[in-house]
Amino acid sequence: MNVNKVTLVGRLTADPEVRTTPTGQTVTNFSLATTTSWKDQSGEKKEKTEFHNIVAWAKRGEVIGQYCTKGQELYVEGRLETRNWDDKDSGKKMYRTEIILENFEFGQKPGGAQGGPSQPPRPAAQDTATKATAPIAAAGAATVATEEIPTINLEDEDEVKIEDVPF
Repeated sequence: MNVNKVTLVGRLTADPEVRTTPTGQTVTNFSLATTTSWKDQSGEKKEKTEFHNIVAWAKRGEVIGQYCTKGQELYVEGRLETRNWDDKDSGKKMYRTEIILENFEFGQKPGGAQGGPSQPPRPAAQDTATKATAPIAAAGAATVATEEIPTINLEDEDEVKIEDVPF
């Protein structure tokens, strides 16, 4: 059995870049920053930030491009994919590992502008019964909020309606 699954909760490092391929497909690229903190042997707090390149296709990319800005918190699920090409100038083989977005949920806006207490986004669940009780291990939360967070299910919709956006 093979598994290629990535789950991240982080913040956009810049506004998403939305483009259209020659075939008319929308593709959105953005970078997500995640920070890990720990205490070293002397008790001093240390932090390390990782930057993740993310690619979102079709409706998901359009929604992220339209509603997300630098600093926006996102919950992202996807798969790792490495592409390669020959550099025009040096002739060297170049590599780039990206996360191909499969699912996402909005988190806090930049500066915590959601208007409520700081709560991490919930992972997408397969059914509504597990959605309300799913633990948020990826976000490091000790408790799970009982309030239902609205989501957009892009598989069921032909068009994203502004009234469906949860902020």
